[in-house]
Amino acid sequence: MAVKLTGALPQTLTEQRHLNVVYRKVDTLTPYEGNARTHSDKQIAQIAASIRHFGFTNPVLIDDKGSIVAGHGRVAAAKLLGLEAVPTIALSYLSSAQRQAYVIADNRLAELAGWDRDILKMEFQCLAELDLDFELEITGFETAELDLLLDDSPDASSDPDDDFQTPEPGPAVTQLGDVWCLGPHRLVCGDARSPKTYEALMGDEPAHAVFTDPPYNVKIDGNVCGSGAVKHREFAMASGEMSSEAFADFLGSSLGAMARVSHNGAIHFVCMDWRHMRELQAAGREIYSELKNLIVWAKTNGGMGTFYRSRHELIFVWKVGFGPHTNTFGLGEHGV
Repeated sequence: MAVKLTGALPQTLTEQRHLNVVYRKVDTLTPYEGNARTHSDKQIAQIAASIRHFGFTNPVLIDDKGSIVAGHGRVAAAKLLGLEAVPTIALSYLSSAQRQAYVIADNRLAELAGWDRDILKMEFQCLAELDLDFELEITGFETAELDLLLDDSPDASSDPDDDFQTPEPGPAVTQLGDVWCLGPHRLVCGDARSPKTYEALMGDEPAHAVFTDPPYNVKIDGNVCGSGAVKHREFAMASGEMSSEAFADFLGSSLGAMARVSHNGAIHFVCMDWRHMRELQAAGREIYSELKNLIVWAKTNGGMGTFYRSRHELIFVWKVGFGPHTNTFGLGEHGV
């Protein structure tokens, strides 16, 4: 909706002919003590990344004494980049009260703007198709936001890379201890409880994250259904034959082996059914420093059963050690 303003323009605006851009040394600019706007280290790093790639395109606004009126984050980013001087514009015509009000207005008015999500999505889709020499996150949008914006694309479920012909089944050739190299990926056939398995798979490279779907100590026959002619074989172990104590020990052995080859602070995502939550928690408490969360994976089809047919899978999120963990999800920031 268009807004019409009435009344004569103020004298300060009509007399303002030119705004002169002057490069000033960063160490001569002082933050305004009354600036209520905060900037996290993460945001300063994002601003610095933008300046590094696009240049210092937005001059810092200052008063006639070099006190920053607008651009505190940009000046902090310039210091992070090691810049000696930045472009500035002196607003010498502002009174002390006007300066105080403008510091607030400059930040608040920007917050009140919105996004046309259809146009924004179209712009990001266009950028995603180009051979860029930068990441889309340089725009200030995080991975979680971009996923939410782009994942509902009509073409998202028709990736041509997913169209492939399943080869005809043949005799098994993989032997225990074999490592298959699939481009940058490696796949090992081995015992998840054995340190030798991870040594063959990973060498000296520790894991930043683990996603594992261990056996649930549930017999496949009668509990897991295949699609048509597909028949699932029983697991080599933990396929319903273990007691509760034995299954907890089994989980402890395998998860402990994974934890020992993981970074301090690594996150482990461990799938488990509702029947054996107690065993997993008992094993996890002995290995991990913290249970970060419980994820419910909503599925499309219900499983076998006669009481409540579960149409979900539980994923326990554990943390290895006490180091800082990788977090690119923006949990709580973008509604995901």
